[in-house]
Amino acid sequence: MKSIEVTGKTIEEAIQQGLQELGKTREQVEVKIIEIPAKGFLGLIGTKMAKVKLTVIDRPEEEAKKFLQEMFKGMGIDSEIEADLKGDKLNIYLEGSNMGVVIGRRGQTLDAVQYLTSLVVNKNRENYLKVFIDTENYRKKREETLIKLANKMARKAKKMGKSITLEPMNPYERRIIHATLQNNPFVQTYSEGEEPYRKVAITVKR
Repeated sequence: MKSIEVTGKTIEEAIQQGLQELGKTREQVEVKIIEIPAKGFLGLIGTKMAKVKLTVIDRPEEEAKKFLQEMFKGMGIDSEIEADLKGDKLNIYLEGSNMGVVIGRRGQTLDAVQYLTSLVVNKNRENYLKVFIDTENYRKKREETLIKLANKMARKAKKMGKSITLEPMNPYERRIIHATLQNNPFVQTYSEGEEPYRKVAITVKR
């Protein structure tokens, strides 16, 4: 957990300065008073400043839930959010009546929500957390669809004897295609192009 020591004329001033440096609220830190301010001789000589230690409370689950609740409220979407931290991975599952809007076309909106949540959770964090967000079991269904697509296109490439380039995909989806065909005896895969239009090409082995 990240900690800093800050001084100020008063304890409250030191705390506020520390919160500003960390970019956190009072509820997100633990405060330990190290030195109490004291006036010296004639109020000048030997004056002692207040010193406090602020330690960020590690609650990525709560940070993620708060961010998502505020975002969905702004979108007019009612949702229930479950967050579970396991090691260096934060799994978040969403439930609600209008999750199709959250998923978006081919999961693009869901990917964007996942990316933004990752930025929030990992801001000023020393140990990076992987954020995984799903709803209506979309990720699993999409994975099954991509596996079927990979095998189908591999058969087509083999039959036609030429390369086939798939539609642009995000890194997660491209990895599924590569993994599905990595042991295929007839074809091989590679990625080409620049993000966000990077694609997987399936070529026949020579």
